[in-house]
Amino acid sequence: MSASSSAPATALPAPAPERVPARSAPGARGSRLYALDGLRLLAALMVCLYHYTGRGGPVSASWHQAPSHLFPTLSHVSVYGNLGVQFFFVISGFVICMSGWGRTLGDFFRSRVARLYPAYWVALVLVTGASLALPVVVHAVRADEFLVNLTMLQQPMGVPRVLGVCWTLWVEVRFYALFALLVVARGVTYRRVVMFCGVWTLAVVLCRTNGNALTDQLVMPDYAPFFIGGLALYLVHRFGNGLLPWGIVAFSWLLAQSDATRGLWHTHGEPVRDPYVVMAIVTLAFAAVAVVAAGWAARANWSWLATAGALTYPFYLVHEHLGWFVIRVLHRGLGLPAWPTLGATVLSMLTLAWLIHRLVEKPLGPRLRRALKRPVDTLG
Repeated sequence: MSASSSAPATALPAPAPERVPARSAPGARGSRLYALDGLRLLAALMVCLYHYTGRGGPVSASWHQAPSHLFPTLSHVSVYGNLGVQFFFVISGFVICMSGWGRTLGDFFRSRVARLYPAYWVALVLVTGASLALPVVVHAVRADEFLVNLTMLQQPMGVPRVLGVCWTLWVEVRFYALFALLVVARGVTYRRVVMFCGVWTLAVVLCRTNGNALTDQLVMPDYAPFFIGGLALYLVHRFGNGLLPWGIVAFSWLLAQSDATRGLWHTHGEPVRDPYVVMAIVTLAFAAVAVVAAGWAARANWSWLATAGALTYPFYLVHEHLGWFVIRVLHRGLGLPAWPTLGATVLSMLTLAWLIHRLVEKPLGPRLRRALKRPVDTLG
């Protein structure tokens, strides 16, 4: 998910040797991309509906029956909601390329840390508190495991996750690291982004042939095409239409739809999703970001979309386990009917996300960024 800042970086002209002029399109580089904020919240709501009505397991225990029985029509749609994660990855590729342009490696690192960690730490505390208050919803992890979760590196360390959704953060962190070390460190340019996309795509294809766990972790063959497509779409946005960036987008889409269909068609051996619907949703995800990239969504400049974008990351972090907690209390504890419970749960998670944004992200994010920039005092 990422869950990245959607504010565009300062526009810089393309270096002369590249001979690729940056275009000046409506809403392209001098203003916030409000439509992209709206797409981010849409992707988060897709994942939310999947967690509340499109799957079984713990959410069935919270509802006290399978969501497919309570929401027979909605569940047929929300079962595809987990594709919101892939939608996030396309958006993240676009946003990270945008936010990395004109920044030093240090600036990029500080912006990512300040963006990701404050809300994440608060979500860990809230979900852990809920797990202690109502263990039947979520089981609390041990104290040592919780402390590892603070690093956001629990998955590669083999430690149980406090937040179910944080596996996507590990994917995002690896993408940030690759892009930072191979592109941002040398300065983001059109040519370097194109080379990065091409080399990463080749690595994805070669990775499929060797079955090495380490290269799988580094290359991320299941998710790389979505990020690469987003990177190329930002090049379209910044420099205008060109055969090369659109070719990278098309190539990435071809690989991405195959990865998504192969990975999500079956669940536990059962064909619960129509592969053609999966292909269509992946196509729509690429198309939606392409509309923003081409400048066709410039009129969608409503200020409330900025708020929607700001809520996306904290909402994504807290909605799953805390949502199950609210569902159990409202539906099983207080006897509220299913549909009002669903609406109240989504609304309460959005409200909590707004509080985290206003009380945690806005004040602490800039402070953390400044603190990371402050030089260490020399001893002696």
